[in-house]
Amino acid sequence: MRIATWNVNSITARLPRLLAWLESSGTDVLCVQETKCTAEQFPAAELRELGYESAVHADGRWNGVALVSRVGLDAVVKGLPGGPEYDGVQEPRAVSATCGPVRLWSVYVPNGREVDHPHYAYKLQWLDALRTAVAEDAAGSLPFAVLGDYNIAPADDDVWDRSVFEGSTHVTEPERAALAGLRQTGLVDVVPRPLKYDHPYTYWDYRQLAFPKNRGMRIDLVYGNQPFAAAVKDGYVDREERKGKGASDHAPVVVDLEV
Repeated sequence: MRIATWNVNSITARLPRLLAWLESSGTDVLCVQETKCTAEQFPAAELRELGYESAVHADGRWNGVALVSRVGLDAVVKGLPGGPEYDGVQEPRAVSATCGPVRLWSVYVPNGREVDHPHYAYKLQWLDALRTAVAEDAAGSLPFAVLGDYNIAPADDDVWDRSVFEGSTHVTEPERAALAGLRQTGLVDVVPRPLKYDHPYTYWDYRQLAFPKNRGMRIDLVYGNQPFAAAVKDGYVDREERKGKGASDHAPVVVDLEV
């Protein structure tokens, strides 16, 4: 079984690449983030033509998540149970479902913007709610994983130059402590292998030639419970999909399971 997560940075802009990638990669379930569309605008019909069902949670702004599966979508939950609001709204940043033999979440963790910004406090509150929401499944016997754009680099090695990020979000101790709290529920970081260079970065800024210079970050993560991690046979960052005109600034992270 092949599972992937990909922040597409607008599914409308990325649709031709997405459809071609699904066909060529043989992915069974894709966790999508940053759809930037409403649920009605989501290309469910085009995906259905390829044999994929869709569970979408989106409102047309810069958020939006989805699960796209050709092995079933059962017990779908849209939203983060107990999650906080920002500006009076619970943003569409989580969707979960049982897909064949596994249960999966697709999450788009708030960016945080700046350490002294209200969005940073919201980010930490959101992660705390996520930890509570997944605790039961994380400790269960069913293979379970939370995949997505976490907007946090777990360690200093997960950014191309730690000094560049000093005082910025994505690398602060409170954010990393929130990831540690997630792991304490029984989840482990399933680290993919890079297809080039020595570290599996998943995001490269569009600016300043960051991608060709490999100035990246590993912020798209796969956190799986023990039954999930035990079933993993391979994992990699599909760096090739970050190349060329019209690419997202994130690359897909792919995990192969034997379940």
